[in-house]
Amino acid sequence: MSNFVDESNICLRAGDGGAGCVSTRREAHVPLGGPNGGDGGDGGSVWVEADRNVASLLAFRDHPHRIASNGKNGSGMDKHGRSGEDITVKVPEGTVVLDHETREQLADLAGHGDRWQAVRPGEGGRGNARFLSNKMRAPTFAEQGEKGEERWFRLELKLMADVALVGFPNAGKSTFISVVSSAKPKIAAYPFTTLEPNLGVVRLDEQTEFVVADIPGLIEGASEGIGLGHQFLRHVERARVMLYMLDLSAVDGASPAKQLAVLRKELGTYRPELLERPSIVIGTKCDVLEPSDWGDEAEVDFAISSVARIGLQPLLWALASKVRESRDAADDHEGFVIHRPEPVGVQITREDDAAYRVLGRPAERAVALSDMTDISALNHAHKRLDKLGVFKALRRAGILDGDTVRIAEFEFEYQGDD
Repeated sequence: MSNFVDESNICLRAGDGGAGCVSTRREAHVPLGGPNGGDGGDGGSVWVEADRNVASLLAFRDHPHRIASNGKNGSGMDKHGRSGEDITVKVPEGTVVLDHETREQLADLAGHGDRWQAVRPGEGGRGNARFLSNKMRAPTFAEQGEKGEERWFRLELKLMADVALVGFPNAGKSTFISVVSSAKPKIAAYPFTTLEPNLGVVRLDEQTEFVVADIPGLIEGASEGIGLGHQFLRHVERARVMLYMLDLSAVDGASPAKQLAVLRKELGTYRPELLERPSIVIGTKCDVLEPSDWGDEAEVDFAISSVARIGLQPLLWALASKVRESRDAADDHEGFVIHRPEPVGVQITREDDAAYRVLGRPAERAVALSDMTDISALNHAHKRLDKLGVFKALRRAGILDGDTVRIAEFEFEYQGDD
């Protein structure tokens, strides 16, 4: 089984908040001591962070769950519970985070240090000391801790490389990268030898180096799912320069011109903007056939032989020049993060059984943090919902006495003010 994994599902769970405490001061010679229950601590967050020292998503293949710690409960004498510790999930540079169900892109962690809060922690509940007021001198309730968010995500890795090697199977990509860098890909004389992308660093001198990505071979129809290359097309998206490698020795297959047309068609079908990237076209295995043996249609910028070490240095310096120009034209790293928008205010929807569903974090918190079995806490939650405009919104939505209302996991039967 391969140690390179570029796709994975992951389940992240933030910590629950600790519960607030109900406590009253009981000290000798201190009349009317009052409430002194402390707050619960917040749960821990889960962050996803790009790290250049992580090579693939292998760590999540068999162990997809990551869980942050919970906040501690509050206690008497105004002692607050300790917050849970955050955890950071390290992923390779170039990892894209998607919603598991919809495949909506949520975050693009393109460069080292880019981080994103994937799931929201539960907030700690307030102790009864927080509810002391002129109207409520001895509150007998406290808030429960909020549940931390739990969610499945899809991770997809897009390799960060300066040059992407694009060619048919057996065009010599693996041999080329093994010769010009320290990468050691599997090389054999049968189609689809390369079953996973390989990265290699090419160093020409102390100031000149660039990263090359060997992508599994493309065939006609790859962008539609034919062959193996379609699984790895996304790895060319971030490449600065495309190196089209045409097999000059493929006398029994497509001519170099036909190979180039197919490769450009597949890239253009997958992502049209890839055709606008700087590129160099080379003919490989020139120790077997020269470009002239194919006639005028074989228009290549360089003819090379990786095995015979022919034409490599001029090509590498030309690639270095293209990479340098591309780096100068754009920032070396423009990582960005897409944040999920938070719902604003209170929203009312209808469910399949005609029940009314109240959406919005403030309303959900009003019931989730309250002990709805305690009459004092229930009355407090009712006042909070009224202040948030929940009942007004329900009336605007056409609710009638006896209709069912659901807020988070709490369900009740609506009764009008009258």
